[in-house]
Amino acid sequence: MNSALQFQSSPYTAFMQESTVDLGNGIQLHIEAGGNPDHPTVILIMGLGAQMLFWPDFFCKSLIDHGFRVIRFDNRDIGLSSKVRHKGPRLNAVKLMGRFALGLPNDGAPYNLYDMADDVALLIDRLGIEKAHILGASMGGMISQILAAKYPEKIEKLGLLFTSNNQPLLPPPFPKQLFSLIGKPESRDEDGIVNHSLKVFRLIGSPGYINQVDAIQTARKLYRRSYHPAGVLQQFLAILCTGSLLKLDKQIEKPTLVLHGSKDRLLPPSHGKAVAKAISGAKFELIEGMGHDMPPHFIPQISGLFAHHFKS
Repeated sequence: MNSALQFQSSPYTAFMQESTVDLGNGIQLHIEAGGNPDHPTVILIMGLGAQMLFWPDFFCKSLIDHGFRVIRFDNRDIGLSSKVRHKGPRLNAVKLMGRFALGLPNDGAPYNLYDMADDVALLIDRLGIEKAHILGASMGGMISQILAAKYPEKIEKLGLLFTSNNQPLLPPPFPKQLFSLIGKPESRDEDGIVNHSLKVFRLIGSPGYINQVDAIQTARKLYRRSYHPAGVLQQFLAILCTGSLLKLDKQIEKPTLVLHGSKDRLLPPSHGKAVAKAISGAKFELIEGMGHDMPPHFIPQISGLFAHHFKS
């Protein structure tokens, strides 16, 4: 690890330390690291509009206990990382979504997922890591696929969780789930945002495993840490202006494990299967009963599968 970086104790998690890393491309990423610096590194990449704290502490701790150093971070435009101010014309998301579903190219977003993958490549360099295991969830899984195809020399193995390669004609997300993610809350005050977050958790989460009290506490913590809805929309536009990753998947030569929940109503399991099919030698595992989230119930199983994959 780069010894010049200043780390402080994380205000959220006893076993993690936080720092801000200047990538040198106009973006600063806020990161947290935990575990023994001499152990192999796993970099966790989160999904659309999701701060790094969406990687549950229990999950990070499980990977650390399996013998890894764990790094999670806020993507650009979210949490405590740099926000991107967009000067260009407003884009029509509905029109872009239609073209995206058919596999037609889109452009005009302030940045795309290739730029976000470049952020992670620069982060690896800045941290002084020779090679890292990459584990991406949802949009973070899309960024991870680009990273593995473009920067194979920086990557050991690839883990993907409830993600997609956005190839044309995959079954679209259920509309209610998608629009809950990019929709507007009824009010902009803390309670309005927390209620909206709760609705999202219920719609995309694992049926029967949503803990109401935990969900409310998490939503409050995230709101107080950072609230930046413009960033969520810009990340969504980044996905729409990146399009299909199918060609890139064919270039990936890293050992890859794809996990997907059987009850995922945001990205149905066929998305994960399409990714595993496109990447040579990739393994696919369906997690029975899991949605588009990581409830404590499933964490021992998920962390065990990824730890085994990264070690084997």
